[in-house]
Amino acid sequence: MNTIFKGLFDTSNTSTITVQSFLLCLAVALVLGLLLAFFYAFRNRCSKSFAVTLAMLPAIVCVVIMMVNGNVGAGVAVAGAFSLVRFRSAPGTAKEISAIFLAMCSGLITGMGYLGYSILFTVIMCLILCLYNSFSWGTSNAAGEKTLSIYVPENLNFESAFDEVLENYTTSHEMITVKTANMGSLYKLTYRVVLKPDASEKEMIDKLRCRNGNLEISLTRKEKDVCEL
Repeated sequence: MNTIFKGLFDTSNTSTITVQSFLLCLAVALVLGLLLAFFYAFRNRCSKSFAVTLAMLPAIVCVVIMMVNGNVGAGVAVAGAFSLVRFRSAPGTAKEISAIFLAMCSGLITGMGYLGYSILFTVIMCLILCLYNSFSWGTSNAAGEKTLSIYVPENLNFESAFDEVLENYTTSHEMITVKTANMGSLYKLTYRVVLKPDASEKEMIDKLRCRNGNLEISLTRKEKDVCEL
């Protein structure tokens, strides 16, 4: 039974990991991954796939570090293999990327055998994460910020046609894109607006309809920027 968990190329000079140590490190890594996933999802909106990834990543990194511990050649080979991995999903936000690095660091410390340091590090960082999420850094205008799309006919001078209405119902507005639509017979204007607290969305849209010839108007929640870093 003891030979099952020995490497085929192990020698007398090779330091091996016992089954008990392997299971202990793996269990600690899994618990820390669950702790990270729970604390991240507590104050942040995230998908199930990201939460599962965050919970499993410390254990995966832990096993990799344990297998290459002390073997420089294996470490270089694993680093080269990981560099070939290409993620097909959309780029994540800065907060998601930092959570991924946090999970990797926790798994790395666990894989090196410093279980006490890994637990202490994870608990401190989870508390710091909750503390920072309670602050309102950079969210002063995020609650009222929306995306306004207006279709206008091609013969309308749209550069200042809606400024008066937007000034009455928004605290700030900025035209971010202009593009043609419907084979060039229409223009689509996209604004980034911050509504006033007492502004009526219906009244604003009704007044905008009077100026764009009753064409399509949409007011949606602001989409996350792709490059948020």
